[in-house]
Amino acid sequence: MSASPATGDAVTTPILHVDMDAFYASVATRDRPELRDVPVIVGGGYRGVILSANYHARAYGVRSGMPSTRARRLCPDAVRVPADHELFGTVSRAVVENFRRVTPQVEVVSLDEAFLDVRGSTRRLGTPIEIAEHLRAVIHDEQGITCSVGVAASISVAKLASRRAKPDGVVVVPPQEITSFLHPLDVGELYGVGEKTQAVLHRLGLVTVGDVAHTPLRTLQRAVGEGLGRMLHDLAWGRDTRAVTPGRVSVFGYGGDPDKSMGAQETFGRDIDDREVILREVLTLSAKVAERMRVAGVAGRTVSLTVRFADFTTLTRARTIPEATDVTQEIYRAAVRLYDALGLQRARLRLVGVRVEGLVPRSSVHRQGVLGERDRGWSEADRAVDRATRRFGRAAVQPASLLDRAAGRDEASSTGPPGARSERSTGEAPLPVGTKSSEHS
Repeated sequence: MSASPATGDAVTTPILHVDMDAFYASVATRDRPELRDVPVIVGGGYRGVILSANYHARAYGVRSGMPSTRARRLCPDAVRVPADHELFGTVSRAVVENFRRVTPQVEVVSLDEAFLDVRGSTRRLGTPIEIAEHLRAVIHDEQGITCSVGVAASISVAKLASRRAKPDGVVVVPPQEITSFLHPLDVGELYGVGEKTQAVLHRLGLVTVGDVAHTPLRTLQRAVGEGLGRMLHDLAWGRDTRAVTPGRVSVFGYGGDPDKSMGAQETFGRDIDDREVILREVLTLSAKVAERMRVAGVAGRTVSLTVRFADFTTLTRARTIPEATDVTQEIYRAAVRLYDALGLQRARLRLVGVRVEGLVPRSSVHRQGVLGERDRGWSEADRAVDRATRRFGRAAVQPASLLDRAAGRDEASSTGPPGARSERSTGEAPLPVGTKSSEHS
């Protein structure tokens, strides 16, 4: 997709919105050229919610956040690939590092998008559109994925421009073209307009942004409320004075500071009431979260456990431990206490999740030694596992109690629906380091 003929400058169009194109799907398939031209769905399992879909799958109506059962109905030929959150995080950090080489004024919205204020970088790197093209080239060369960039005078217009740039393009909206760019758009494109507000506006005959712009302010406020009415009226005319704010939650609310908490969850292939099967999944999730924390160099004190029952009722409980940790076993023990405290009495679960909150830099944590404890323990074991998995793959070393779980998955894949869990149990407590799995023997 080519750029707008307008080139823009640092005074009139200093804001860039950079959005990765189908980020999760692009990263998951970048080393698999055989999937380049086929529909691909990332994550979801048998009954979970999909994380992302490539553009081929989106052509069938598949969208992120959609239940995997519906996605399979819409696109039965789609290839499902697992979500590798560690890889996604690694690529995202590398991309953000490229942003920060351009300007320190970077507001990270989520793993796959950010706002940049480049007005202080143009003398060194050129016009905003030249900076946008530079970033697109560097990201493609280094990471093998593409991105789209909107260039405008404000945050809200830059975000709308990046949508028009997709996939793999740049769109510049100079100030003199803001109204001609905005007014033909559907009102649902504006920030703050969800499905209900869009329906209300449509019922009033306000279909386009231009309709909103030319509606008297008081009429608009009576329809949707004083605050929202004022905001929509301003945005419809391109009036937006909000600034890029490094290190803070985005004004669009699509993410926030990724270092405040980390978590993982799993939807079972069938409803489970076996405590040992559930706790093996809790251990797996604890290990995933702890590994991501160690990669990010953070630790946390608050562990939360989420369970979703067969009727979709969801409970979340949290526990604060004495010292911040990034150790798998310490997170797991806290999660087990939370699970047992629920007193579920064989209640059937559909989903379980583990999260660690209140993260701080690992370097700021000073553990208090305990009289008689070993010099080396779970923390050193975790780091040894990290080194092994980086070299040999994720399945090379794992807790012994999970080896039977892996075998159960293989059984389930041949005798039941994809992603179903085996309910066999070893009845043994998890051990720090297991043996090499059959996949790598």
